[in-house]
Amino acid sequence: MKRSKKDILAGFIILGTVFLLSGCSFPDQNRESKKNVTQEAGTEAVLKETGPKIGVSIYRYDDTFMKLYRSELKQYLEETYHAEVVMRNAGGNQETQNQQVNQFIADGCKGIIVNPVEVTAAGKLADAADEAGIPLIFINREPKGPEQQRWKREHMAVSSVGTDSRQAGSYQGQIILETPEKGDFNGDGVVSCAMLKGEEGEKDSEYRAEYAIKALKKGGMKVEELFSENGDWSRESGKKMAQEAFLQYGNKIEVMFCSNDAMANGALEAAKEAGLVPGKDVYLVGVDALQETVEHIKSGEIAGTVLNDYDGQARLAADTLIKMIDGEETETRYLVDYIKITAVSTFETLKGDD
Repeated sequence: MKRSKKDILAGFIILGTVFLLSGCSFPDQNRESKKNVTQEAGTEAVLKETGPKIGVSIYRYDDTFMKLYRSELKQYLEETYHAEVVMRNAGGNQETQNQQVNQFIADGCKGIIVNPVEVTAAGKLADAADEAGIPLIFINREPKGPEQQRWKREHMAVSSVGTDSRQAGSYQGQIILETPEKGDFNGDGVVSCAMLKGEEGEKDSEYRAEYAIKALKKGGMKVEELFSENGDWSRESGKKMAQEAFLQYGNKIEVMFCSNDAMANGALEAAKEAGLVPGKDVYLVGVDALQETVEHIKSGEIAGTVLNDYDGQARLAADTLIKMIDGEETETRYLVDYIKITAVSTFETLKGDD
């Protein structure tokens, strides 16, 4: 996937850091692989490299972030490892995902990547793959610690590639602390905020909300949480929750923390419809660094976001899975760092690109 610095917002910097810190390296070009040999009359033999068949199940195709993630994952596996990638949409249904994984096993996939619908189902999926002798990697949504410890204890070829959402939440809080008013428009020493969270019980969403508030308090600000509600990570749910929040509290809301950019973009629409001026009456902040959100940051309508590096995660997941297929030892958990994105950091990153 070709992307300019505007598109990835320093993604190349993150990618280099990921490989350095995780101990992963770029694929060994000399590693053994299967080759199909074809011969045409009057020509020399033509070697066509073929790689492993990989099954990938994504929790929902309509998730904006996962659209980018799965596209990069598929392209990287195909171009780097010549893999045959079988991509499936679980449609938000865990039973559907279970069936997809079982089908990957039946179809002879050499490796499986799962973006779980429910992290509580990780154990069942890990057991199915392990019994079949097929390496498995969970992406984006991280199974709980005890489950990961079981993989290591039982020497299972299972791993997880993701991020620490506590870091994302902390960065969201720091973004607000870096604004001129530190999120306190009325100057009463209290940041009155609203929380637009993802699916109920989803760890990433809960951590982002919790640590955003912790960062504000650590920065010396008092916090009043006026509103908190769960949505489904979509723009539509973000707009709906923001409309409800503004209807109840109006301009009393000084900061609106959104668990992802899709919801932040929806909240931006709701703020404008409520007669508020984002960036002057209320601060909005998200996670993911979607291109649309970055444009809103550059215009001053959204205070900032946190880059969720799908490039780095996709490539790390692919490299780790291939290592597992080749019988190499890997860790049970890999994390990719987030990066704060504000108008200042965005322009500094893009300086000299135009």
